[in-house]
Order: sequence, then C-alpha cells, then structure tokens
Amino acid sequence: MADDAGEIDLEAFRVEAREWIEANFPPGLRGKSMANELQDGEAPSDDLKLWRQRIGDKGWATPMWPKKYGGGGLSVKASRVLAQEMAKAGAFNPLMFGMGITMIGPTLLDYGTEAQLAQHLPGIIKGTVRWCVGYSEPGAGSDLASLQMKCEDKGDHWLVNGQKIWTSGAQYSDWCGALVRTDPTAKKHDGISFLLISMRQPGVETRPIKLIAGASPFCETFFTDATATKDSILGELNKGWTVGKRLLQHERASQTGAAGGGGGGRAEKFQDLVKRYVETDEAGRIADGNLRSRLTQHLMDAQAHTLTLARARAESLNDGNPTAAASVLKNSATHVAQTRSELTLEAMGHQGLGWEGDAFTAEELGTVRGWLGGKAMSIYGGSFEIQNNIISKRILGLPELTAST
Repeated sequence: MADDAGEIDLEAFRVEAREWIEANFPPGLRGKSMANELQDGEAPSDDLKLWRQRIGDKGWATPMWPKKYGGGGLSVKASRVLAQEMAKAGAFNPLMFGMGITMIGPTLLDYGTEAQLAQHLPGIIKGTVRWCVGYSEPGAGSDLASLQMKCEDKGDHWLVNGQKIWTSGAQYSDWCGALVRTDPTAKKHDGISFLLISMRQPGVETRPIKLIAGASPFCETFFTDATATKDSILGELNKGWTVGKRLLQHERASQTGAAGGGGGGRAEKFQDLVKRYVETDEAGRIADGNLRSRLTQHLMDAQAHTLTLARARAESLNDGNPTAAASVLKNSATHVAQTRSELTLEAMGHQGLGWEGDAFTAEELGTVRGWLGGKAMSIYGGSFEIQNNIISKRILGLPELTAST
C-alpha cells in the first residue's frame, strides 16, 4: 500500500480492506445499527470497545487523515472503497458520531499549528479523547455572533468566564472547542476567537438537559475562572468567526454523510420493515394505496439524496472541502430522516407508541425515541431556515430581503 502521497491499486486494496474487516470486526456487532450501539451515556459493550481500539489503531476511523498523526492516509477513492466494504460487511465506524472526528479534527487540520495537531489529533483518531463544541449561549442562539463568554489575556494564560448551552456530550468530554469573546470593544462578528479548553479542570461545570425523547446529549456548561494555555487559540486571535463557520461546514457535511467513512446500517429494506406491520395484497404489495404511494415517494427522495451526495463528493475530489452545498444536503437529510420516522411510526401503529414494557420489542421502543429525538434535526447544526438562507444567498445568488422589498 502507498502512503498519503502515493497511488494504490484499488482492487488490491479492496481485497485487503475486506480481509481486514472480516478478521477484526467483532461478530457480535454484525448487522447491528451504529445508533443502537452508541447510546448516550451507556457504557460500551466489550465488542464495541474492541472494535474502537482496532479501527483506531489501524487509522481507518479517519481514513483520509494523515498517517503521521495516526490516520489512514487514504485517498478519496480508497476511502470510498473502504466505506463500500464496511457496508457490505454490516460494519460501522464506531467513532463517526464523535465531535472530535466530525468537527474538531477537520477544523484542526484546516487551521491548527503543528504543535496543536500533534497534541490533539492522535487522541481523536484513536477515540481515547472526547470533544464537545461550545457555541450557543442563553442569549446567543441563532444570533451566535452576540456571544458573551469572556476570555481574558492574563499574560501567561487565558481566563474564561461564561456559559454555553446545548453543548452535546459535555458531561463526558475531555476538551471543548469554544467560541469566546477576546475583544469586547470590537463589532460583534469581530473580537471572537476559537479556544481549545480542557474540560478536566475545577472551573468547568456541566448540567445535563433532559429532553422529551428520554436520554439527551445536551448540557448547560458553566466556566468560572477556567483557564487555557496561551497556545490554545485555533487560527488567528479575534478571527474565530471564520474558524467557527468552517467547523459548521464540517458539521453539516457529517450530518449528511458527506464526510465519508461509515458503513453499517440496517440490512432489512425499509419497505420490508413496513410490510411486517401492515396488510399486504395478493401480489405482496402494501394494501393501503395511500401509504404505498407515500412510501414510494420517500424511497425516491432518499435515493435522490444519496445520488446528490455522491455528486457533491465527486465535485469536491480536488480538495475534499465541504461547501455551501452541505446546507442543501443537511436539509435533505433532515427531510428524509424525519419522514422515515413518521412512516415507521405510522406502520407500527400502537406498537410504535410504547415507552416501556415487555409488550414492545427493543426496535419498537427505539422507534418512538428516535421519532421524538429526530425532531431536533431541524434545529441543530444550523436550523432548517438558516440553511435555506445560506442556499438562497450563496448558491442561488438571491438578494437579502429588506424592509423596502
């Protein structure tokens, strides 16, 4: 196999990838859903721990990241082959939901110094260090640039005071990538820096927020005289708004599958799941014509999303960077996922409304929680409406609406 800069024989690599997955992916995880195995706050199974360790050591949880930090060093084409073989084996990337891989790591690769990369990337790649992202504040949500969390220069360190909210996974995280205000006299989009803060210090407190779906990844996070070293600014001082926007592009790419990797998922076709719960006619079709029509439309929408995603990947082969097209795909992914949840719940009927008890299977209990939790997709990572604004301005070139228009 070639290194980061070289070409490889893709068919030979396909055989290598298939054999490695067969030898290393634990049989106890085969055919299981990544989401079901990675429940928030639950201790991972022994199989999942083993799989994390093996794929982290191999570097294939981050297939296109540089080998020098522990990544796979693969090309886009080789990474696609790896993803195909993972999917065929019913395998999944156990680190793909982590913010270290989906957001912080890619942004570090964009803006980090060599010292920052050497310090932080290996732990992200191996899954031994967990990250959260500190963006929203109680008074700065959609208007994020109004953030007020204060970061003061104390000569030999930064002193941080303030609050973040909706910090997913903060209670489990070792580090936080946060937008902070380093110049309170500047205009609101200026004077913001991107700071890397250790969560393992006395000045940091997290308070989980319970949601309607039950388990929740969200927290309120309080910083009281927390500290960070002077070399913890990512990118330029007071230029964090640019870094922060870049991270959001990576986040949206990860939410649509545009970041690559992965594999796994349900072996059963969605229409077959539906047929397990509803009446079928003599031809084996769903008897309810209206439901059958809506299911068909959903499958078409899902396939259109998949093809658009493939096209976006092909168009970005030159640099692999996410663009404003991620906003289109983010909204498309939200629509497809939420529609699937609604259709699943409708097909299951009363079996899709159980919260607990032996009368419901684990799949059925997971369905109602997934349906409730999936409503947040319209908000997190940039709301549906914000994505539409980005699409209208940056892709369609439409003018901004003003009071006079």
